[in-house]
Amino acid sequence: MYRRILVAVENSPADQTILKHVVPLAALTGAELLLVHVADGWAARHFSDLGLRESEEITQDREYLDELARSLAGQSIAVTTELAMGDPATELIRLADARKADLIAMSTHGHRFLNDVLRGTTVDRVRHLVKIPVLLLRVP
Repeated sequence: MYRRILVAVENSPADQTILKHVVPLAALTGAELLLVHVADGWAARHFSDLGLRESEEITQDREYLDELARSLAGQSIAVTTELAMGDPATELIRLADARKADLIAMSTHGHRFLNDVLRGTTVDRVRHLVKIPVLLLRVP
């Protein structure tokens, strides 16, 4: 069914919403979890073009991904991580294609009206521009 599930994580408590659903799915199907965090601050967006050093935020994001991978590997789940930098929607779409993901799993905050316009663009762009299933779970 699924061989590789790209899981978008944001380094917040919201990650537990999506992880508690995809970990059993990965265990059931034998899928690998590809945990992806997209750093999108100024330093991350200009990291390569300006040859910047890793910011403290980027270092913390990398450590967070490593910590998540270690905790999931202890559950006999195959896990890889990717710290991308730039626009979250663009990077998630690119990585889903490049890493041959069968499913994208991500949480949504359920914004309405103006907040949806300002904050909901990542989910909307991803779900409209990929050709694979997208699992969206609303954060309680």
